[in-house]
Amino acid sequence: MTASLTLVVLMAVLFGAGVTIMLERSLTRVLIGFLLVGNAVNILIYLMSGAPGVAPIMNDGVEADEISDPLPQAFILTAIVINLGITAFMLALIYRSWWLAQLGEKGDLIDDESELAEDAEEAADLIRSSGEDDRAIQELIDASDEEYDLPDDDELELEASVRDSADRTGATDRTGATDRTGAADGDRTDRDRGEPLP
Repeated sequence: MTASLTLVVLMAVLFGAGVTIMLERSLTRVLIGFLLVGNAVNILIYLMSGAPGVAPIMNDGVEADEISDPLPQAFILTAIVINLGITAFMLALIYRSWWLAQLGEKGDLIDDESELAEDAEEAADLIRSSGEDDRAIQELIDASDEEYDLPDDDELELEASVRDSADRTGATDRTGATDRTGAADGDRTDRDRGEPLP
């Protein structure tokens, strides 16, 4: 196959213009240059695909030499999809850099006033509702008939000492009672010839 001279010249112009524009500092020009180079690559793949032929479907009476090569077509479709994805990514970068340039010195730290107002209002409502709950609980406590007399520290210490002394004497009494009960039970068992007491 002889390549079309028009397509070769168009591919060379697209490559040259695209690379030249991509060397600029502006992201918008870089994007335009990338699009031109992507289209030049697609034309290059098309030129190298070989002679045109019939559709690559093997039917009766179709010879293999007459079929066009399907692989370059798949390459071109893949290159178009990749080109579209990178273009979308670069558009997002361009928009983000433009937005940060518009903000000035504050950069990315500008507060949204409406969100701050909503947060302040929610906090005020929360404080107001908690205060109303506290007042309602206090009214219920005041309206109840029960009175709580809190004991003094001296009374608490006296109760604790009485409880401790009662625990000590109870433990001593239980130990002695166990010893005496065991001896008495042993005597009864011997006396009753091995029959345990009820």
